[in-house]
Amino acid sequence: MSDQLVAEPATASASPLTGKAPSGQVPALWLALLAAPMAMGANAPVLILPAMARSLSVPTATATWLVTVFAWAMTIGTPLCAGLIRQRGLRPALLLSGTAVAVGTTLVTTAPWLPLALTGRAVQAIGGAGLVAVAMNLTGSTRRMGVITAGFGILGASGPLLGSVLASAVSWRLALALSAVSLLAIPAVWRHTHRTPPAATSFDARGAGLVVALASALILIPTAPLAAALAALAIAVPLTVHARRRPDGFVPAALLRSPAFIGSALLACAFSTSYFALLFSLPRLIAQRTPWTTDAIGTGQLIALLLGSALSWLLSASSGRLAPRTVLTALITLGALAPLTAAFATWGPLLLLAATAAVLVSTGSNAVLSIRATKDAPDHQRPTAIGLFVLCYQLGGALGPALAALLVLT
Repeated sequence: MSDQLVAEPATASASPLTGKAPSGQVPALWLALLAAPMAMGANAPVLILPAMARSLSVPTATATWLVTVFAWAMTIGTPLCAGLIRQRGLRPALLLSGTAVAVGTTLVTTAPWLPLALTGRAVQAIGGAGLVAVAMNLTGSTRRMGVITAGFGILGASGPLLGSVLASAVSWRLALALSAVSLLAIPAVWRHTHRTPPAATSFDARGAGLVVALASALILIPTAPLAAALAALAIAVPLTVHARRRPDGFVPAALLRSPAFIGSALLACAFSTSYFALLFSLPRLIAQRTPWTTDAIGTGQLIALLLGSALSWLLSASSGRLAPRTVLTALITLGALAPLTAAFATWGPLLLLAATAAVLVSTGSNAVLSIRATKDAPDHQRPTAIGLFVLCYQLGGALGPALAALLVLT
């Protein structure tokens, strides 16, 4: 089965109920190390945006483009890398993605001006998207997926404080190089993968271009609502028509007809947007509403996010024993309460509790919903389904900081 791009035979799939890994699978901790440092690198600017802005002689809101560009590149890079996995296999995707992370990190740490730093962040993020896509295609169960998403939460939680420490001790540029930690996992993952023959079908360049254009338009909605929404609508129509004409293309028609995929992807995008908006807003909100110091805010946020990440792993590990309706109801309820609490609370611990709920919902739902979203996809389309699902999650990583800049950071 040339398109089933996993390291182990298809007959050795892990049970989604038990999460037990069959022999020959990549150890889940290596997969977490391959993927999760991207969250650390993405969140490192949370507490150092003002310092970055002063260094680059731009307003704080402008400095958030270093965050938005990273999230945009992760968003468009995820389905593109998934397409590469489907067409060429895991090893080329792993090699190219690792190279992009290394090159992008070099640019970020040496760029003398903002445009080149933005280019480095974009290249770094596209490579990171590929590493995430490789890791998620090697999971096979909700429990193993939960290890990766819990890693996202834990390293993402440490990103703001670690970024602040590195910026104070050395430079904010070093904080933006944290994503390169993923490179340490590449040799171990490489040993568990194998070469795969090229896919029988040609790459759907038109479909890929329309997806990239649509994602780019959606990301601009917070800054140019009307124009971006109209552009997104204008792109969505030909994309839908193209998917019907080429049902096995970059956007498989089966996914567009799958309520499980559509519903899971939309929920993932909403939860992710809320989480990233709160992540970048809460430090400013706590500083405005409480007498807490910057160190206290960073430490408190770290504890809150670590707690939420731990709870998300427990959720994903036990989700197979819970009714799906119960899990979704709990996620939606907590997902609605988190931003409402942040909007009106004036007590520091309560604001941190909102952060805990947000990361629990975002990372926990990513593990649970990703398996649900891909259940209707044929084996050869599973990498594509995972890539498009993660695209929707990554959209939140771009929309959230943009909303925070619009509502709080300006």
